Amino acid sequence: MTNPNPIYVGVDVGASRTKVALLNPECKLLGHCVKKSGTDFTATADFCLESSLKMADASVRDMVKVVSTGYGRKNVSYSEESKTEIGCHAKGCYYYYPRAITIIDIGGQDNKVIKLDATGRRISFKMNRKCSAGTGAFLEEMSPRLDIPLEEMDGLARRSTEMVKLGSFCTVFSATEVLENIRKGKKIPDIIKGLFHSVIKRVIEMDAFTENVVLTGGVVAHNPYLVTMMEEFIGKKILVPEHPQLTGAIGAALYAMA
Repeated sequence: MTNPNPIYVGVDVGASRTKVALLNPECKLLGHCVKKSGTDFTATADFCLESSLKMADASVRDMVKVVSTGYGRKNVSYSEESKTEIGCHAKGCYYYYPRAITIIDIGGQDNKVIKLDATGRRISFKMNRKCSAGTGAFLEEMSPRLDIPLEEMDGLARRSTEMVKLGSFCTVFSATEVLENIRKGKKIPDIIKGLFHSVIKRVIEMDAFTENVVLTGGVVAHNPYLVTMMEEFIGKKILVPEHPQLTGAIGAALYAMA
């Protein structure tokens, strides 16, 4: 019997956040969910699926195939197949921007730079996993030190009139610099913009970029001012998908559809 409401599921279990995306055969995003991965990846993936199905007004019976990706891809109990996060991010971004692109994914625990040619074939990729500097963890670490909620950082950075440049890439040393600038009376918006600048510099030094740059990841989703700053830094317009934190999950769902 043919399924009247077929749904293809992508699950991206990152070290920081778990993302689920549900697509119909026309590649429309019907439901999605993002949640902290926590210490039980399986339970979190289950929760995200349930929330996504509820948003899509669908049920488990509608699911045709599930593909998982990310750090905890093997922990998804309902997944039938897994793919690498590099492959899924590439597939998700190329679907929205079918051209030669450089994908920059700023995640919670790592950064990725993926280059695709005009046909979507991966040319190269680089990943930073050795240090949290330049990732979402870097900003999460700085948030309590500044006594500023993470969700308020973007708005404060926009109010900066004289950015404080931080010399260190190291999270530990940057924290010391931040405290020193607070002691000197520097304004919080100027310090936060300096933190954003540190993230951008760290990413830019990973690799050279092609003409078309796509920026994704949870850090981008919650701090859109980073996009503006990076555009000014590299001198070109940056492409950002509608749901920048879901590109890996969407790519996994597209694999499920193939």
